[in-house]
Amino acid sequence: MIWKGTHLSIYSPTVDSACQSKNQAMRLKELSVELRDRIVSRHRSGEGYQKMSAALKVPKNTVASIILKWKKFGTTKTLPRAGRPAKLSNRGRRALVREVTKNAMVTLTEL
Repeated sequence: MIWKGTHLSIYSPTVDSACQSKNQAMRLKELSVELRDRIVSRHRSGEGYQKMSAALKVPKNTVASIILKWKKFGTTKTLPRAGRPAKLSNRGRRALVREVTKNAMVTLTEL
């Protein structure tokens, strides 16, 4: 917090910039199956985690996680995740969006 005259500012440049740089460094997308397969094949040939990480530009923890998953499940494909199934199908979701786009003031009961 920073005092500005009579007002209290919550903005802290060091905290906000640190959070932004951390968010920018985070990888949000999954690795492709081909890249995961390459990691496993390099592991099978005896290459170490550090060398794989540097060569493929993937974090060492990610390399380790992929190899552990491969050892446990025998595959590098994306496995189904836990969670409740969606109530609407893709077709139903598109129909709902289309209806709301036509009439934005429609209520939930009218839908």
